[in-house]
Amino acid sequence: MTNAPVNTGLFAPFRLSSLHLPNRLVMAPLTRNRAGADGVPQPIMATYYAQRASAGLIIAEAATPNAVGQTYPNIPAIHRPEHVTGWRQVTDAVHAAGGRMFLQLQHGGRVGHPDNSGLIPVAPSPVALPETIHTPAGRRPSVVPREMTTGDIRTTVADFAQAARNAVAAGFAGVEVHAANGLLLHQFMARNTNHRTDAYGGPVANRVRFVAETARAVADAIGPERVGLRISPANTVNGIDEGDTHRIYPALLDAVADIGLVYLHVEFADPDDLLFRQLRGNWPGVLIANPDLRRSRALPADGGRSAGERLLASGADLISLGRAFIANPDLVERLRTGAPLNPLREQYSMYVGGETGYTDYPALSAAEHRERPVLAVTGGRSSA
Repeated sequence: MTNAPVNTGLFAPFRLSSLHLPNRLVMAPLTRNRAGADGVPQPIMATYYAQRASAGLIIAEAATPNAVGQTYPNIPAIHRPEHVTGWRQVTDAVHAAGGRMFLQLQHGGRVGHPDNSGLIPVAPSPVALPETIHTPAGRRPSVVPREMTTGDIRTTVADFAQAARNAVAAGFAGVEVHAANGLLLHQFMARNTNHRTDAYGGPVANRVRFVAETARAVADAIGPERVGLRISPANTVNGIDEGDTHRIYPALLDAVADIGLVYLHVEFADPDDLLFRQLRGNWPGVLIANPDLRRSRALPADGGRSAGERLLASGADLISLGRAFIANPDLVERLRTGAPLNPLREQYSMYVGGETGYTDYPALSAAEHRERPVLAVTGGRSSA
């Protein structure tokens, strides 16, 4: 497996295994709730992703590898033939527009509800989500999940592997295993959600085991050059309290070191953070960094460009952005030329379905393209 940049800077090309990326900007996976109630991707999703095909890489929104892994209503899935067919329409549209796509695989664990999946959620331990959860009938109290048996764990690992095969059949270049944001894999790593006393609980080496086994099975299924891993150290979303963050992630990287994964994706990365620098030093391959822009609900004026450039200078290879891509289908060109950005619209339109706040954000006109000078490109890391 070869991963090597051709040049430096956000707008320079980069080679990610067999993929030739025209720039180093990655569209982060963004749940938008536009799939059918059965998890089948809808045609509007093909339009949305094709509009954003100028990203160096698109990581499509989290898709569930089995029925019990569903989090919220209208979340896409990838465990039935009709899911594969629906996603194939999306990847065909993106490829026709010149883009490249991975698919994120996500199991919600305790972040789920019978009103969404028809099933009692499963988790490492019977510890309920400490908040209500969105269902078709509105916000409902969370339910106590069923503790997974070792047989459940083996089955779930196999489901992830099959989901990866399905993703490749649907036209994706690879998949991202989602071990972040308080979802199932993250729940196994955190002390407040994992009270197990077997081989998957207790010491850190045990708590990262499920994540490592999942990543290994997915890599065995489709090849490690097609598999990335996403983490969000110290992220407390969905009631997570890791407890020993600075021990978990070095242990996790040690556990997956020999797999040869194509990238590590670090959410809310801060170049001044000691753990980020440690992870960069310990990770031998490509690192995608997602800048920590949580301080402001609005988009930064530069869309995250300056934060991304700082991360490149600190050793990241690719930069993922989320909200900026939601509001700007041609984000790469806007950042490259310094064109003004579309503001992000009201929060409600993010998840309600339909075109509003989804496919109706305008791109620059041809006249605007001609009038904008190209800004200078700043430096980044010279080798992967």
